[in-house]
Amino acid sequence: MARRVIDTTLDTRTARSRLQARGKPYWRQLEPGLAIGYRKPASGAGKWVVRHHLGGRNDYQTDTFGVADDLSDPDGEAILSFWQAQTRARERMVARAHIEKETQRSLTVATCIDQYIEFLDAHRKSGREARYAANAFIRPVLGKTKIEDLTTAQLRKWHTDLTKEGARVRTGKDNPQRFKDNLADPERLRRRKSTANRILTILKGALNQAFEAGQVASDTAWRRVKPFKAVDSARIRYLSIDEATRFLNAADEDFRSLARGALESGARYGELCDLLVADFNADSGTLAIPDPKTSKPRHIVLSNDGVEFFEEITAGRGGKEPIFLKSDGSQWLADHQADPIRETNKRAKITPPINFHGLRHTWASHSVMKGMPLLVVAKNLGHSTTRMVEKHYGHMAPSYISQAVRAHAPRFGSLKDVRVKRLRRKELA
Repeated sequence: MARRVIDTTLDTRTARSRLQARGKPYWRQLEPGLAIGYRKPASGAGKWVVRHHLGGRNDYQTDTFGVADDLSDPDGEAILSFWQAQTRARERMVARAHIEKETQRSLTVATCIDQYIEFLDAHRKSGREARYAANAFIRPVLGKTKIEDLTTAQLRKWHTDLTKEGARVRTGKDNPQRFKDNLADPERLRRRKSTANRILTILKGALNQAFEAGQVASDTAWRRVKPFKAVDSARIRYLSIDEATRFLNAADEDFRSLARGALESGARYGELCDLLVADFNADSGTLAIPDPKTSKPRHIVLSNDGVEFFEEITAGRGGKEPIFLKSDGSQWLADHQADPIRETNKRAKITPPINFHGLRHTWASHSVMKGMPLLVVAKNLGHSTTRMVEKHYGHMAPSYISQAVRAHAPRFGSLKDVRVKRLRRKELA
């Protein structure tokens, strides 16, 4: 039988009658992770409350489970004394432990992924990316595996196997998946390892969320799996000014307008597709980029050339009309840019070819190289800090470093100004 815990403020109705009424319970720990509480009302009988510690630093769950014997004698069912409440709290703890253990035994990787993607859709912007990665790379191999059966060796092998197949090529729905070849190319291998790391991050995010929620007993199996090192320093591909000119000249008219919008603003493809005429403010020279997660849009500040370009393509148009439309009047949608940019690369002889996101890199790269402060670049790109800008474009801003070194490094004069003086023997001694 479990040892009874004595508390002179809670063990009798007389003692509890001296307590002040309040919403917060009076707590007494029964054992690690379990506490019993008494909530004193302004009138009437108090209530017994149990608190379970779920594992996190301040992660608890509380449940009201009985009426205190403040006004009536305890019967062990509807009305509980302090001692009976302790027994009932421990019974609830044991029942909860059995339920959690059974849940852990039946919980699969696929279920964790579902919970994680639901969280990302509600609180983050990466739900779509995580859903694609999970469906393509996690569910087929690990989806049916129970969490308690996962092993470090199994996860390491899965992580390594992700690097052994080429990058996926867009394939018809009913056709077998096609892959790019030339895995011997060091840059291709670096990219595959970088992709494998991102997929591993998604899997760990789902499993860690389940662990923190108390659905998993241990995180050891995946905590020991480490990402590949030194594979995230991708080479930023951007167009030179001459290449950008050739690219725009080679593009079809409707795609040329879209590409010019990207080069003038640094906006993402999806952001450009969603822009309405009303989002362009000629007076302030800005574009308001809608944020689907918040009510506050971010504002891209345009150069004089950018303002002139957007004034030209929005002149005389209704505010609710999309800024960028195809020649047939239809909207640009997901992946509609793939074929036009491929053809434009061929016509303009852009080698290696650039993707649409590279136009965003082009704006950022030239802005940094011309001395735009990294914080300004970050704000225009939609980053809250300069971390990503420093990571990808910091090496393109040598002027600040060179100016700082030349201004503050010690100066020893020119060699021709230095007179060599022979030291005497007494000075050498």
